[in-house]
Amino acid sequence: MDGARRHLKPGKLRKRSEFLFVRGGYCSVQKTLLIQMRANPEHTSIRVGFTATRKIGNATTRNRAKRRLRETARALVPGFGLAGHDYVFIARADTPGCHYQDLLDDTKKALITLARQSRASA
Repeated sequence: MDGARRHLKPGKLRKRSEFLFVRGGYCSVQKTLLIQMRANPEHTSIRVGFTATRKIGNATTRNRAKRRLRETARALVPGFGLAGHDYVFIARADTPGCHYQDLLDDTKKALITLARQSRASA
């Protein structure tokens, strides 16, 4: 992993339209999370968004799930994410209560899978 690349801070997806744009791309489903990815020709950096639906639980549980997703993205996206792509991390029922290492492993698997799918279609 490149040292300079590791310290890049991903941009943020904030608008609903940005989340809907990413939904039309690739998707990787793991036990603890779901990650959607789509190439964005308008941006050269990586941008990331996070969401948790009401199915996950009450507001406290959803916030915990999103905090955990943000931390895993902070740790892994700079190393395994593709520049010029947008990512949406979606919490699943297991996200708030799983072991942190399991969440990291699933995130890493999903990011590698998405990178392969993107390169295969290019």
